[in-house]
Amino acid sequence: MGAFKAYDFRGTFGKDFDLDTVYKFGYFLPSLLKTNKVLVGRDMRVSSPQMFEALANGITDAGADVYDMGLTTTPMVYYFTAQHHFDASVMITASHNPKEHNGLKVSRTNALPVGYDTGLGEIERRILAKEPVTPAASKGKIVPYDVKAEYLEFQSKFHHDLSNLSMVMDCCNGMASILVKEIYGEQPTYLFDTLDGTFPNHEANPLEPENIVALQQKVRETKADIGVIFDGDADRVMFVDENGDFIAPDLMIAVMGHYFIEEKGYQGKVIQDIRTSKSVAEYIEKMGREMEIWRVGRAYAALKLREIDGAFGGEFAGHYYFRDFFYSDSAMIASQVILHVFSEMKKKGTSVSQLIKQVKQYANSGEINFTIQEKQAAMEAVKAHFCALEKPTKMMDFDGYRIEFQDWWFNIRPSNTEPYLRLLMEARTEALLQEKLDAMKAVLKDFQA
Repeated sequence: MGAFKAYDFRGTFGKDFDLDTVYKFGYFLPSLLKTNKVLVGRDMRVSSPQMFEALANGITDAGADVYDMGLTTTPMVYYFTAQHHFDASVMITASHNPKEHNGLKVSRTNALPVGYDTGLGEIERRILAKEPVTPAASKGKIVPYDVKAEYLEFQSKFHHDLSNLSMVMDCCNGMASILVKEIYGEQPTYLFDTLDGTFPNHEANPLEPENIVALQQKVRETKADIGVIFDGDADRVMFVDENGDFIAPDLMIAVMGHYFIEEKGYQGKVIQDIRTSKSVAEYIEKMGREMEIWRVGRAYAALKLREIDGAFGGEFAGHYYFRDFFYSDSAMIASQVILHVFSEMKKKGTSVSQLIKQVKQYANSGEINFTIQEKQAAMEAVKAHFCALEKPTKMMDFDGYRIEFQDWWFNIRPSNTEPYLRLLMEARTEALLQEKLDAMKAVLKDFQA
């Protein structure tokens, strides 16, 4: 089934999956996670109400109760899964994907992620095997579960006086809209802060340059100190500086070190994914903390942070994880912490771009996709080519390869769902970066269709 992915269940609604599949997903979930109650939230997409009805029918036909959070952000579901001791939860969302898409993000006890290898594959197997779907003698019930006030009270722990900071916030017509004004008040200039699952202004993916144009323009127009943009389900947040220039999300891990390490004195390692800039580790290590590099995606990052009892961490794609948030990701915590750091820096005469310039020490290629079918063979050829020319200082072999040399490094990793190899490269200078990129493209050329 095309909708079952490594980390979640998602795809084009009505094409990659239908409501019958969603119903069966709901039916098999309680037995899979051994529970008689399931917490369910949903985003504002046009198909989300239909999906909720199908999912809830499946869950209740299995004899379990549905605790209905209604319209919510994905991190809210994570929080209440752990805080209120649910052994199963589902967020109906396609996150940052186009409006035609939707999906299901599943968590278990302590808000631990459920991926294909930890449960979703078993649900797919049961559906494909056409296991019997027989409504229980005692049908479960749907319980309204409005806990927004409690969540806002929790978020207030991270609130600081930001009155010296001029901000623009783009909610992408997504789920951040239900929280931002109660957290930040009327101080920021808001863009697209009404819920609309058709995304009439731009798609809810801040990593695509065309989706941050309105934010960049408004920051420049209002001479704001910083611009903030959330994705569709508000589990990711990204920023532009006072010049309207996009800030690579992984660099914000270093910025948060000023709060968690210097201000709060948190102990423990800081986690990053395998694509994260080397600048981040160098910056954090100067604060006396060690970085832990791990695989891409919440299904791996949240588990690793819990395993090592890390203080906090983040990813190249704008997810940030917190010990104080059951080791899960929260865009609202991240935004409050990061804005606090920039507010404090402004008091010292340091602008957003100036602080980022202190962090960033490498020229970065950004993530580049190569259409390649023989992904493993191509990765081995790349590894052999560059390691024959220069001795690596460090090599990691999970999520493809991350191979570091004296003045440059690269990560090359296969897409789980598409015929792509994804490359990210950094070097001390732009000239060296271009030289190594040209060499990389020459090696990969033989493998491209």
